[in-house]
Amino acid sequence: MAILATSTASQTVETEALDSAAALFRALGDPSRLAILQHLALGEHRVVDLTEHLGLAQSTVSKHLACLRDCGLVTSRPQGRASMFRLTQTDAAMELLAAAERLLALTGDAVRLCPTYADSTPTEEGAP
Repeated sequence: MAILATSTASQTVETEALDSAAALFRALGDPSRLAILQHLALGEHRVVDLTEHLGLAQSTVSKHLACLRDCGLVTSRPQGRASMFRLTQTDAAMELLAAAERLLALTGDAVRLCPTYADSTPTEEGAP
């Protein structure tokens, strides 16, 4: 029975790891959130800075930042009446985005043309 228990425990750990990875990719699965991450890689930004740089509504940027914060990808600190947002793990986030760019270059248009996911991008005002 110890083998069965170990096997089940191992499967549970693997399932939890896969669930966590899928949640991370869902958090990164919006072009606006990716653009926010790229801007935050340059340093701290306020919501107003991000809205100006990205051309998005303040409410949209705030919703995306809340999603990224809930996922542990960004953090904020107060500065006067505003909040300064920054990446929590800049190097790791940039490595992941660079790896995605390499994979996209290798797959060509296959991902963009994928009938399952290519047209599933939420609109600007859509929920994160």
